[in-house]
Amino acid sequence: MTMATMQPAVPRVLTQHDFDRFARLSRDDNPIHCDPAFARGTHFGATVAHGMLLFSLLCAQMQRGRAGPVLPLAQTLMFPQPTYVGDGVVAELVPERVTEVRAVGRIALRTAIRRVQRGGRALAANEAPVTASGEAELLLDPDAAALAGPLVAGAVAGAAAAVAGDAALYHLRPGQQAEAVRGFERADIDDYVALSEDTNPLYTDAALARRRGFDGPVVPLPLLAGMFSDLLGTRLPGRGTGWMKQSLRLRAAARLGEPLRATVRIVRLRTDKELVNLATDITGEGGRLVLQGEALVLVRNLERRLTGDGAEPAEGRQAAAPS
Repeated sequence: MTMATMQPAVPRVLTQHDFDRFARLSRDDNPIHCDPAFARGTHFGATVAHGMLLFSLLCAQMQRGRAGPVLPLAQTLMFPQPTYVGDGVVAELVPERVTEVRAVGRIALRTAIRRVQRGGRALAANEAPVTASGEAELLLDPDAAALAGPLVAGAVAGAAAAVAGDAALYHLRPGQQAEAVRGFERADIDDYVALSEDTNPLYTDAALARRRGFDGPVVPLPLLAGMFSDLLGTRLPGRGTGWMKQSLRLRAAARLGEPLRATVRIVRLRTDKELVNLATDITGEGGRLVLQGEALVLVRNLERRLTGDGAEPAEGRQAAAPS
């Protein structure tokens, strides 16, 4: 995959219906995505896209124009600006380290989501901000054996070690964790493909996936990471949480119908910035590690804080500074 073989990005205007569809698919009905009235009362001012919805657009662009499958192995995503309802966006990929890729069948990419339309108006190049950016590692023409191969140098390596932080932030404490168990079915993949336009045959062609050594269709990485979206946005820290950064590293393919356990655990609190770092992982049957990473989230708009439900007394927390 080179710049010459990549298909040009096509603008996609994101609607509230898209946000609601991804909420049903991921089970993340965080009100910053799904409740326009709530979102208007936050610093966003309107509903914003789920981070993994944006990631799915990047995955669709990775597959676009290729006859055979690819497999996203690792991704970091930062969200320097919100992607609002009604924004027209494009997914941008820039390959790197091509010499190394030829040896190992993998490619490192710089990835971005860029806002190119706002309020129905096309934006000039100098007006088109990046709303999500990061790096990815992509496996070309994958099989199951290659999934266990070494990472390309500099790719995502998983969750970082805990770093000293604050002892409390609102109702949050280091070490708190939340879990959810879920199995994905054929209908979930069909809904994902229809929403994201990511037509990767590893997801849709069971016979092809088995020829490549997998146990049937592979669960898409954005669907897996959507389990983190659900936990972060509805459980811990809770409704109103905003994603600032997420790292992901696929350790094993997830199978349809397999019970998957997603866990998020607080490793650091920063009261001055209202930021929380969490370790994130998913395990499959027998405790097999499927997905690993780390999240950084903003808790400025937590629903229970804004409504006073469960908030700490004012003297028990520091004043928040702009992030």
